[in-house]
Amino acid sequence: MKTTAIPFFVLLLTACGGEEAQVSASSTPDAPAPIPAEATQIYDTFCTTCHGKTGVGDGAAAVALDPKPRNYQDKAWQASVSDEQLAKTIVEGGPAVGLSSAMPPRADLKDKPDVVAGLVQIIRGFGE
Repeated sequence: MKTTAIPFFVLLLTACGGEEAQVSASSTPDAPAPIPAEATQIYDTFCTTCHGKTGVGDGAAAVALDPKPRNYQDKAWQASVSDEQLAKTIVEGGPAVGLSSAMPPRADLKDKPDVVAGLVQIIRGFGE
């Protein structure tokens, strides 16, 4: 009986450990949703022109802009703006929120809340 008790105990311990690890990994309530590929493509294609690849406002077109594009890595600014404000700026453009007219609207994203949320998530990621 000793020979079957040890393997059974090891099997039980392994099964419990595996299940516990799976539950804790899949039940993280604060885990952000995956960023949609379309959001990443939009940022890389359009937003980097002014805001740059790393979000510091150093894109190729930034040289000619006044005011300069927002530095998304600025922690004070990140803390001062809500996700809703960011989403509105993305969809409606700068003038809709009292910012520069150089920030164009993306009205084509009005009916794509997941893509807009992904863009907001990208912007928030620069502030981490």
